Amino acid sequence: KNFLKGWGCNSVTMPLALYTCLLTLSISGLWTVQAQDPDAAISMESPHRGLAPINVDFAFSLYKHLVASGPDKNTFISPVSVSMALAMLCLGAGGHTRTQVLQGLGFNLTEISEGEIHRSFQHLHHLLREADPSLEMAMGSTLLHHNLELLHSFLEDIKRYYGSEALAVDFQDWATTSRQINEYIKNKTQGKIADMFSGPQSPAVLALLNYIFFKGTWAQPFDPERTVEENFHVNETTTVKVPMMFQLGAIKHLPDPELPCQVVQLDYRGNQTIFFVLPEPGQMGRITAALSRDTIQRCSQVHLYIPKVSISGTYDLRGVLADMGIEDLFTNHANFSGISHGEQLKLSKVIHKAVLQLDEGGVTPAATKGSLQGPEPLASEPLTVSFNQPFLLMIFDHFTWSSLFLGQVVSPA
Repeated sequence: KNFLKGWGCNSVTMPLALYTCLLTLSISGLWTVQAQDPDAAISMESPHRGLAPINVDFAFSLYKHLVASGPDKNTFISPVSVSMALAMLCLGAGGHTRTQVLQGLGFNLTEISEGEIHRSFQHLHHLLREADPSLEMAMGSTLLHHNLELLHSFLEDIKRYYGSEALAVDFQDWATTSRQINEYIKNKTQGKIADMFSGPQSPAVLALLNYIFFKGTWAQPFDPERTVEENFHVNETTTVKVPMMFQLGAIKHLPDPELPCQVVQLDYRGNQTIFFVLPEPGQMGRITAALSRDTIQRCSQVHLYIPKVSISGTYDLRGVLADMGIEDLFTNHANFSGISHGEQLKLSKVIHKAVLQLDEGGVTPAATKGSLQGPEPLASEPLTVSFNQPFLLMIFDHFTWSSLFLGQVVSPA
């Protein structure tokens, strides 16, 4: 069955349509799992399930706005993390401000109550934060404030639903404050994010900080001994050197040689799947129209090369959110009466930082001798797929139906 037969898309929306298709393919697999495993119905009925389509719509809208502002730059975000941070803020918002944020996130408040939204996010947050020995993930949101007396009920609610807290800082002494915040985030992420802020910042009274770090362990790891430095072609005139990881095995990908791209699906040991998309310029329409569950699930023997890099993105989302219709937060019309009764407040910043570490898999060659090549080779001529030019990626958590990361990598160096 072809999910996208007849879709019409222009060149601007192609990456988004492709991401949507890949996400559809991942989610569609859950229905198959449910049919085969009665116990899976329990998780399908969990409170977070209803958030999935809403969060996905917001994810692609946010990504589209960011890419439009820098089409030739790296773009890397964690959409579900941003959604949770903004929903958390609604615990202290009132009136039109709260309604605007929730509707901007995609919620129809005639169909779901605010209480249900927070309880669903609470469950989702718990699932994403559960200890999983196969991955490293640290995520959270913090409200920074300048000498405010915050309501006890608000502090209790953000901790109960989102595991968040507020941090008092002196925005007037930014040199000291930036060091304080960086040390705070470094401790929260076990040292994985150490440079949240750098450079001067404008004065603020209230700011929202959101961060996430992810490093998974491949179900089929790369061989560290075969990682070598190779050229990455940023564009027709710019080339940079990057360490390129290698593996050979039966890998899920789009094997049709007539399609002008390569789509590779790799699994982590936990609940996460990553899609790498290597497009040829101007050809996304044909790719999108041809994608289906059968093609993406087909395995072939592949020589695969992926850059070994740390990918990150740091954004002040104020302008982007305003463009998306979430603007009251940053104006004198803001209603934050649920945060503090002391004064009229407005939000100065929404800072989001996402970090992804791609490496061979966190295993030593000595411990994995004889197993690095994965499944037995298929009886076919190996195909070489090298991500040595700009590519797209998406990490999807198939247990919670969450789009953990969306990004385009123009230059990995």
